[in-house]
Parts: sequence; C-alpha cells; structure tokens
Amino acid sequence: MPLIPVVPENHSHVLAEFDCLDPLLSALRLDSGRLKCTSLAVSRKWLALGTSAGGLHLIQREGWKQRLILTHKEGSITQVACCPHDEDFIAVATSQGLVVVWELQLERRGRPERVSVSWEHRGTNITALCWDTSTLKVFAGDSGGKVSFLRAGSSKLGKGSAFVIFPVQTVTTVDSRVVQLGYQDGRLLVSSLSRCYLCDTEREKFWRVGNKERDGEYGACFFPQNRGLLVGQPPLLYCARPGSRVWEASFNGEVLSTHQFKQLLACPPLPLITYRNEPNYNPEQRTPQSVAFPKLLYFGDQNLLTWTDSAIYIFTPQNGQVLLWTEMKDLADVAVYRSEIFCLHGSGRLSHLSLLSAERCVERLLRRESWTHAAAVCCLFQHTVTTSRARKSIPIDRLEHLRCQLSSCTHPELIGQLEEVIAKLEPLDSASSSRRSSISSHESFNVLDCGIYRVISRRGSQSDEETSSLINQSMSEEERLKEFSFVQEEDQVDHDPQSTERMEADRSEQGLQFHLPLSFRAKPPRIALQAVKDSVSSFVKKTTEKINTLQMNSELWQRPEFRESGQAEMSASTTPYSEETENEVYDELSNTEADMQELRSATERAMLQIQDPLVLLDPACLGEALLDWLPVLERILGPADVESAAATTDSNLDGSGEERWDYLNLCSEQQGEPSEDAEVEKKESPGLGGEEAPCDDQQKLDSTENVTSGSPPEPVRVASPKPVPPDLLANLTELATLYTELSCFRNQIEAVGCTTFLRRYFFLLDQKRVRRMCLLCYQEQPEIRSSFIEAMIEHTQSSKVVEVIQRGDLLKSLRSLRELQPWGPPPLLAHLHRLYDKHGEAAVRSFSQFYPTITPADVMAMAQQSHFLAYLDNLVQSRTEEHRLSFLQSLLEPESLRQEWLELALTHDAPQRSDTLTPDGQPRWHSHCFSWGYGRLLSLLIRLPADFSSKQKMAETCRSHGYWTGYLCLCSELRRRTEALSTICQLDDISLLEEPDGVEPQNLDEWKLLIRLSQQCSSRADSQQATDVNGSRWSNGSVDCEGKISPESLTLMLARTAGPDRALSVLEECDVQLVLSAQSKLVCELLRVAEKRQRAIIQTMLERCDRFLWSQHA
Repeated sequence: MPLIPVVPENHSHVLAEFDCLDPLLSALRLDSGRLKCTSLAVSRKWLALGTSAGGLHLIQREGWKQRLILTHKEGSITQVACCPHDEDFIAVATSQGLVVVWELQLERRGRPERVSVSWEHRGTNITALCWDTSTLKVFAGDSGGKVSFLRAGSSKLGKGSAFVIFPVQTVTTVDSRVVQLGYQDGRLLVSSLSRCYLCDTEREKFWRVGNKERDGEYGACFFPQNRGLLVGQPPLLYCARPGSRVWEASFNGEVLSTHQFKQLLACPPLPLITYRNEPNYNPEQRTPQSVAFPKLLYFGDQNLLTWTDSAIYIFTPQNGQVLLWTEMKDLADVAVYRSEIFCLHGSGRLSHLSLLSAERCVERLLRRESWTHAAAVCCLFQHTVTTSRARKSIPIDRLEHLRCQLSSCTHPELIGQLEEVIAKLEPLDSASSSRRSSISSHESFNVLDCGIYRVISRRGSQSDEETSSLINQSMSEEERLKEFSFVQEEDQVDHDPQSTERMEADRSEQGLQFHLPLSFRAKPPRIALQAVKDSVSSFVKKTTEKINTLQMNSELWQRPEFRESGQAEMSASTTPYSEETENEVYDELSNTEADMQELRSATERAMLQIQDPLVLLDPACLGEALLDWLPVLERILGPADVESAAATTDSNLDGSGEERWDYLNLCSEQQGEPSEDAEVEKKESPGLGGEEAPCDDQQKLDSTENVTSGSPPEPVRVASPKPVPPDLLANLTELATLYTELSCFRNQIEAVGCTTFLRRYFFLLDQKRVRRMCLLCYQEQPEIRSSFIEAMIEHTQSSKVVEVIQRGDLLKSLRSLRELQPWGPPPLLAHLHRLYDKHGEAAVRSFSQFYPTITPADVMAMAQQSHFLAYLDNLVQSRTEEHRLSFLQSLLEPESLRQEWLELALTHDAPQRSDTLTPDGQPRWHSHCFSWGYGRLLSLLIRLPADFSSKQKMAETCRSHGYWTGYLCLCSELRRRTEALSTICQLDDISLLEEPDGVEPQNLDEWKLLIRLSQQCSSRADSQQATDVNGSRWSNGSVDCEGKISPESLTLMLARTAGPDRALSVLEECDVQLVLSAQSKLVCELLRVAEKRQRAIIQTMLERCDRFLWSQHA
C-alpha cells in the first residue's frame, strides 16, 4: 500500500458509507433489469422508494424493515415527498401527471388511503413536489411551468374533515419548466429554467429574485437561520447561478451577495470512506470548476448541499467556503435528512452516506473493526486526529490497539505512517496545539476564520509561577550573552539556521513580539507536564536572548556604514571559544550543505517578506524582495557560467545597493553585450519596482539576452543540478514562479529576463501557473510560451505515450492518452503538441475530448487559425443541441473573442467575396444560397446575447463578408427592418419572407416599401441572374427560379394575409401598374370565396348564440 498523502488543514469533515443497502434492494427485487428504483424521499422514520412499476415501498429506517407497499396504476413513480411535520402523510407523483396524497393511518392500524388526488397536471411531467411546513398542503410543479397545490383532508383535522374534498388550485404559471420548489413561513420558492420566483401564498403576491436570467437547470432553497444570535431572523434564499455561483437573497427576494465557488473548487476532491474500496486521495490541484448546480438543499448544520451526475458538493455559505466535495459516479437523485445523504444512482443502486468529522469517522470505523480504513483516515486527517480535542473520541490506547491490529506483512507503510501520527498525539488535558506546540500550558488559543491566533491567558495559575522560576534560572545565561559582540552574530548568518530569524526580527519593529519565531518540538512526549516544562524553558531562553540582542545592537542595525568600517575591530573582540566552535561547524559541513543552508536562509528571508500583504501587493517592494533572493539562487542552482561569475562577487548581497547592481550588471554582461537602446531602458527603469513598461520592451529584452549575442538560446533545465530538500523546494517553487510572473507582466527585469529564467529554472516552476501565464501573454510574447512548451516536451520525454505517438498511429495515441486519466494540463498539453506536429488538423479535431483540461485558449495558441476553427466547431457540436448556445457563451472569456471568432469563421472555408457581393458592395442575386463551411458555428455566434454596439459591429462584419443569412438575423434583432427588406429584395428569394426565421412585413407601410423595392430591383436582378448563370458562378450554390420576389408574388402574399381587395388597393396606392396572370386571378377569386364563406359561418354562429341567450333570458 503506497504512502497516504495528508489532506490540507482546512478540511475536517468527510463523507462515509457504513451501511450497504444492496440486500434491501434484492429483497424488494429492485435490482433486476425489469424493475428498478426511480425516485426516493427520506424522513426521520421512513425511506420511501418509488419504482418503475408504480409501487411505493415504505422502509422503516430502524432496522431497514419494509412496512408498506402502495400501488399506482397511473404510471411509474417520478416524485416522492414525505410530510415534514406529520410522518403519517406522503405525496406521490406519477408519470401520467397524477398527484396523490396518502394517509398511512399507522397509529390507528388502519389501511392507507388516498386522501387527495389531483389531475391538474395530466399529460405533463411533474418535476417537483413540496409540502407546506405547517398545514397539509402539497405544491406541485411540472415541465410546462404550472405550479398548483392540493389540500389533504384528514380526520385528524376534526370531525367531518375527512369527507371534505378540497379543490385543486393553480398558484402560478412560470415561463419555463419548474426545476425545484421550496416552502418556508408562508412563502413558496419556485426555481425555473430561467428565473427564481418568490410567492406569498396567503396574500397572492409574487416577486422575482434578482434581475438576471439564466438558461438551464439551477436549483434554489430556503436557508433557516436558527443558531446563536440568528434565532428568530427570517430565513435566507440561495439560488444557483451559472459558473459555480450562488446568489444569497433576503426573505423578500432582494439579492444580498453572490458567492463564487469556481476557484474554490480547484481543490482536490476528498475520498469517500466506503467499505467498497480503499480511500484514494490525490493531492494534485484541479482546474477551477464551472458547475451548474441542478438543485440546492439545506443540509446538516448550516450547510448547503448540491450535486451533479459525478460529484457531491457541500458548502458553508455563511463564510463562503467549500466544506468538501467528493466524486461519485452516475448520480440521479439525492435526498437528505439532517447529516445523512441517500443517493439514487442511474443504475437503480442506493447509497447511504453520512457527513462526519474526521475523528468521529475514525471512532465509528474502530467500532466496526474496519482497521485498514480507520488507519487510512488517521493518516489522511493528521491535523484533526492529533489535536487534544480528538482524544474524547479516539483515546491514545485505542489508536495503539489499532496499530496492533494491522499486519506488518501486508501494511508496513501504513503502520509506519500510523506510528508517526501516534507520536504527534496531544494528550486530552494538554493545552498546547499541534500548530503552535511551543506555547506554554498557561495559555490557550483558538484560530479565527481569517487565520489570526487568539491567545487566552489565565493569570495567576501554577504555570505562571513555573514560568517565572524558569526566567530567573535563565538570568545567568543572559549575563553571559551580553559579553558577546554583535559581529559574532553577523558572521554566523550564513551558517546558523536561527540567525536568519534573528535578522528578520531585528529588522521588524521592536514592539511586535509576535514576530519572534517559536520553536516546534520534533516529537512531543506522552507526559503532558514534562512537555510543557521543556517547551516553556526553550521558549523563554530563546525569547530572552533575542530581546537582549535587539536592545544591545539596535543602533548598529540602523547604521550599516558603521558596521562596514568597524568590522575588523569588532571581529577582534570575538571570544576564542566562539571561533573554535565556528571552525568545527565549518569542518563538519560540506560545500553542498553549506550552499543549501545559505539558499535556505535567503529563501526563508524572502518568504517572510512576501507574507506581508504590503510587500506582496506592491510590485515595487515584491520586486526588491525577489532581487535580493535571486543572486543566491543564481550562484547555487544556476548554470555553471553563472555560478562561477557569481562566486567572484561578494557573498553577502545584503549590503549597499551598489554591490547588488554590480552583480546584476555582471549577469547581463554574461548574456551578451546589450545594445544602446537596452542600456537606455535600464536607466529609465532601474528595478522591478519602477513604472510599468510596454510588452515590446520585454520582447526587446528577451531578444537581447540571446539574439544580440548571436548565440543560441540556453538549454532548458528540467532537473535540478543539486538535490534540494522537499520543504525548501516548495518555497523555491513559490518564489521562482512569482519571479517569472512578475518579469512577464511587469516587464522591468534587468538581471534575468522571463524567457531566460524559465529555461534556466524550469525545474523549480509551478507548471500550472506558468501555463496560465503563457495563455495570457502568448500574443505579445510568443517566445515565453514556446520555451514553456519546449520544456514540457523535454520533461515528458520519458512517458510511455511518447513512443506510441512517434509510431504515427493517431487512434492508438489518443487511446493511450485517455488511459492516463486523470490528466494534468501541462503534461497533456505537451503530448497534444506532439500529436499536432505529427498529424496536423486531424489531431486538432480530436482535441475536443480533452475539454476542460485543455481549453480553447490552449488550442488557439498551438494551432493554425483554420485548424483551430475545426476544433472549436467539433467542441461545440459535441454538446446536445439545447446546450450548445450556453456552452459557447461560457467559452467567451473575454467577450472580445466573439468578434474574433466570427471574423475567423467568415474568412475560412467560405465563398469568395466576388460571389456574394457586387463591385459596389450590394448583395448578389441568390448569393445567400452558398454553403459556409462553419455555418453552424456562425449561427450560434450570431445568436449569442451581446450589447447593442457589439451586435452592430457583427452585422457590419457579416455584410462586408456577404454572409446574408446572419446579416438578416442581426438586422431583425437590431430593428433595422428597412435594411433587411432591401437586402431580401436584392437577394430575390421570397422564402426569406416566409420561413420561421424570415423577416415578414408587420404592417401595410412595410408592405408598400417592399413592393416599391421589388419593382426597383426586378430589372437589375434579371440582368444579374443572366450574368451569374451564364458565367457559371453558382458552383457552390443552387438556383431557385420559382421563388423570385416580384410585385405580383408580393401581392398574392398580402392577399393571403389581409385579403385580395386590400392587396389590390395597396398596389394602387404604390402607383404600380400590374396585370395579374390568370393563375394569380384564380387565387384571388378563391381567396374571396373563402373569405365570404368564413364570414357566413361566423354570422351563422353569432345568430345561434343570440337565439340561445334570448331563450335562456326568457
């Protein structure tokens, strides 16, 4: 069993599956292919399962015993809802639109009976059921948007109530299918495909929640506030929004805030603790998830639960955090009760999950004697299990017993990890924390949400007396420390690991004692009192030493010139004892260890600086901190030429600014003699903290690093030249990635440019962050992305997939890549580059299967424009037709991509402009019949929502390229009907006025305008048609001579709409002399006859109604 990684400290809960419900389904015969479970609901007492045969099984949760079977002949069960305040009632909806309320009558041991039935939704699919929280009302919503309620009669309500039949009432009809219903304190919450509505059922008032619409299944729910100071406050509303967002609204429907969970869901999923398999946790970060939450449920203790078909998400909306998310396969429906979750899978299988803290999960696993799972959870959640609070649930002796139950033959690694966890355990009565183990026992603290430690001191305790005695005992050592000079501490900066901390403490304000670092014990002993004494003694001694050092030498720290001039004189005062000790340390440390110690000191100093928000958020200060760290990195981990040059300079770069810039100039001289323009740039921006330069300057700088000297670029270094400890590597990665991003976007690097730094220290960089950086800057600085791709290709050269790709079989290569799931975006991107170089457009068309790991921005930067269009078209067409428009909208980040992709689709695989436009820029006859290679993509881009100016720009682009179908659609949206009618007359196709998407005249004025335009264009269209057909211009289109636009054809269209007499009068008003053909005259006569018969029928019906009304009156 491999080593189990540790989850981050912000995760303290887990989902666990302790019960197996498969035997229950087998007993109910719901595990066969003919009969399966289709819906479920849960309450305190019941688990209700609806089946495809119309049966409702009521399972008693205590012991999982079946109590009742309710049958329905009106179709399969689609929705089930248990009454929250009376478990003797349950509501059911069937596939034929029937809603039934059952009274079980278990208390009176009677037979269950239907107390209310509704056929209000006959023929439609009922999508949601919801109970009133205080009365026996059931609300139902269907796929047509109708919401109704029925009231159940019962003898519990009084004598005669069971015989009263209450009418079914329609509450409202919304604009689209109902997704979810919720009820709280007299108000009904309706979530449809486009909006959320709030209904006051007593006063019959309605509100819309928010102003922005949406398109898709998004849920909503009430969120009661019944804890602490919030008791008595009205509940909140939470409504799902696209892009992993959730609205928080008041009880009146006013949106208060928007919670963004997209970036928070980039954390890895927590494993499901289940008896089915071993927990598997992958600590790699995921890409941010843009998830549509189909339903929202109030869950557990002030949590919000939602799910998709592949994962369960639990949020704590009060602080906007993700409690956890866990991957699950084939989820169809979810029901919750308190902290329990019942999942219905697409195959009909059921899962029963529980939300528990990590220590409670270990306790239950130990009671069930699941030794392996309990040990795995202990190793996963070490930060929770080792705290003193967890001893109440899992004492030390129980963990010792757990270790004894594991076999050393089958689980040696697991036993080793468990022993490390046991060694870190804090006793129950210990006040020390796992995060701050050096705090004495007379103080306790808690950690606020913002990360601040709140220390609570109990004065006058016994621990205070022990602390004061320890302070008195350390006074002799304080007097001895005063005899040592300041220079001795300065000389040991590069060799003493605590000297860096001392220097940072001296540079900070003397009054801020929390800047003094606390010592952490390696392995806490079992006895709490001895641990506290040792910790307090060490803490007091080190704190006293640092404070005395600050008091003696504060003036010398503020005067660096005095330190330089008096260095020899002060070093002479160092005691012989310290010199001998220092020489012994030098003899023991090798050069590599000394270099690593120096690099660690510089790295920790830089990390302490960037942890200050004032430094991290100020590019100038951040640049200065990184430049202080860079020379040490160059000297120790840089290439050989840079290390030799750096070794000749002064090793202490914390002195004057001239020494540092001398070293930076030396580094730039090694890369080639810069041009005069580059020297001028360096004088104008002397550091990272200067003004922001344009991107062209950075390109010049990167070019001067390699091109001006005539030498090839530096080789990419994908492996470290020296072994680096893991803890140091993490800090180096953070600093190196920060330096790369700052040098790329700020463009003010004098020491090492972005491209050179990336090639030189690629083994230190965070690949995912560098990939995102390259996507943002690849157009202005393509050499950065090319270097990154070159490095990734070199980094993944040892992968087995590379051999398959080099053989040249595209299908086998794609199959090998699919077997690598889950993918990491940078390695997958390198393999796709290999495929593209090998197969070209054929490979790009298959990249859509790797979305969202590989985004359109990656492919746009990788492939040619024509190949990218093929990829984008395949990616959009891979979605279902109803989701394509919203999916394409989600890809447009930023919005300017809409216009860019539109112009791209209009210029590739498109007709020639000379075929669609005349020399004067007018439409050619029937030129809209040409086929466009990316017509489906064009139609989606045009239908996307956009502002008025963007739509105008799109219309002009379509007109300039001769894409008349899109131009007419945009003119219709922009209310430019005159231009649309003129274009239709020039295209001379009457079907453009008749199709569902056509532009049909809406009033007589438009008909008159259309008739005049058709008369003007008729002669010109005839000549143009003859030229086009004789010249064989219709190689890509087709000619339809029957649908021409003429005054006669328009007259017949108007006659069908307004009548033949009205049509002829409009012709006279337009001064059009028209002689109708025999066929047209026949059509007009038939229309007159039909109009007369219709009038006669209407007259007869009115007379009959009149006679009937008079007879009733008499």
